[in-house]
Amino acid sequence: MGEDLTDVRLRVHGETVAEYVLDDPYVDPRWSPRPYLHPVRTLGGTPVTDTLPEDHRWHLGVSVAMQDVSGTNLWGGRTYVRDTGYTWLDDHGRILHDGWLPAADVPDGGSGFAERLRWLDPAGATLLVEERTVTATALTGRSDAWQLDFGYTLTAPDDREIVLGSPGTNGRPGGAGYGGFFWRVAPGQSRTFTATADGEERVNGSTEPWLALVGRGEGGSSYTLLFADLGDGDHWFVRTGIYPGVCVALAFERTLPVPAGTALRRRHRIVVVDGELTRAQVLGLAPVTDA
Repeated sequence: MGEDLTDVRLRVHGETVAEYVLDDPYVDPRWSPRPYLHPVRTLGGTPVTDTLPEDHRWHLGVSVAMQDVSGTNLWGGRTYVRDTGYTWLDDHGRILHDGWLPAADVPDGGSGFAERLRWLDPAGATLLVEERTVTATALTGRSDAWQLDFGYTLTAPDDREIVLGSPGTNGRPGGAGYGGFFWRVAPGQSRTFTATADGEERVNGSTEPWLALVGRGEGGSSYTLLFADLGDGDHWFVRTGIYPGVCVALAFERTLPVPAGTALRRRHRIVVVDGELTRAQVLGLAPVTDA
């Protein structure tokens, strides 16, 4: 893939299911600019992501973002300060595309890419180097669903430990330990469930093997997003009330150090389905629920 920064698309059987934005000029530095997927769509064409929403302007489609990376805000917006609350600080960094990498083979009918990124502090110094692989593939035997495979590796500098934190680890109560792979869901009604729990209050903070979010867009079309593959120590962060969104939270309860010269690896699979699935239907949907 060449260095085209304007037209990076994921396709399944020739249909564009996601667009990848490497450098968005409309992202204010206070929103911690970073590459993101938007719009993401079902095979039927229903949008399932949102970006730059009025309620949280720093929510950018599907991205990887952390509010505290050794003191740098790479989530965007105000920073949660212990014993003070959310505060505007001059602590925003950015995540920059740093080149394409050789991509792994993708099954027929799918597409994907691999890239290197740099996580920068406000002065432009590198905090972490990321290698990211993203693919979109069809699900065998289904014409109403496709799968996003999103893997990333974060490597700390040889001479410095990097510590990942969240509002939760910085003292915010109420299960607000967000930060990591984050999917801001399209506007509209939504509900969430896992294999054993229903609703935001019970699902948020859980460590179930998978999480489903069922949404209905403004045009009335419904869809189901099925998330899987928590890493060790990860938790689900989910919202369906004040806004719809799902995060695989890396530092939900405690900070996560990345020792000097070492790497943190995560891989998540998300199935995007036209229509509302029941729990029984989700349980029968391989391969995600086999994870």
